[in-house]
Amino acid sequence: MNAENGIASIDAGLYRDSGFIGAGGFNIHYRMAGNRKPLVVFLHGSFLSVRTWRHVFDELSDIATVVAFDRPAFGLTSRPRSSLSAGVSYAPEAQADLIAGLIRRLGFEKAVLVGNSTGGTLALLAALRHPDRVEGIALVDAMVYSGYATSEIPPFMKPAMKAMSPLFSGVMNIMISRLYNRVIRSMWYRKELLGDDLLTAYRKDLMNGEWSRAFWEVFLETHYLRLDERLNELRIPVLVMTGEHDVMVKKAESIRLAAEISGAKLEVFGDCGHLPQEEKPEEFVLALRKFMGTISG
Repeated sequence: MNAENGIASIDAGLYRDSGFIGAGGFNIHYRMAGNRKPLVVFLHGSFLSVRTWRHVFDELSDIATVVAFDRPAFGLTSRPRSSLSAGVSYAPEAQADLIAGLIRRLGFEKAVLVGNSTGGTLALLAALRHPDRVEGIALVDAMVYSGYATSEIPPFMKPAMKAMSPLFSGVMNIMISRLYNRVIRSMWYRKELLGDDLLTAYRKDLMNGEWSRAFWEVFLETHYLRLDERLNELRIPVLVMTGEHDVMVKKAESIRLAAEISGAKLEVFGDCGHLPQEEKPEEFVLALRKFMGTISG
């Protein structure tokens, strides 16, 4: 795949099938495999990258075209500054619109979205904002009732915080750098599966370029999405997946989510934390294959 905007994927890509494509004002780093419908788009959670799908990515390429990309502020995707004139925004609505735009840029009309953690938040938001572009969603330990989906900076504080962005992004750099390893380890239930090499690789994926400034921009745009009030709008197949021992999005939240979405299926992975695709890849793939069979395309 060819890079765009002068970035050479042969040098920067994590995989042989890694490339870049422009969407939403960003130069998106992505992987793509398979050559048949439907299109499946993987959306990783915060602090991670396309790397999190490495165990399950190729396993679905025989039944679908599979795409995984580094979300804005993460991985090798570019980190431009927010700009109204350039159409660049890190807001959740803009990220949902980016997903819809990327589906079209890749030559498809619709896609099945598989989102983990905050990636699940955005998968759900994209399905609600662009129902004509999404034909199914798999929500993996998705933040709907807590965290990213419900956090909000008081509006009266935003102007001052934006004006002091250099200071605050510097503080965020220090905080995340110090806490990163602890946060990532908390995502795993079976800690032995997270070796030092993998932890170092994830840290490197995040901490390149103006990463702390970009993450600060994501933080500034976070607001209460009220997704739980719109679940009855969904008219597509939905699979909810959760790790039995997730400490970031409690299992009870995913059980509630499946119960509040009409017709949704629930899959609980035992001996697993926040990342079933990492700790239970074979079971994860089986669940997704079964789910794909329910989508007419």
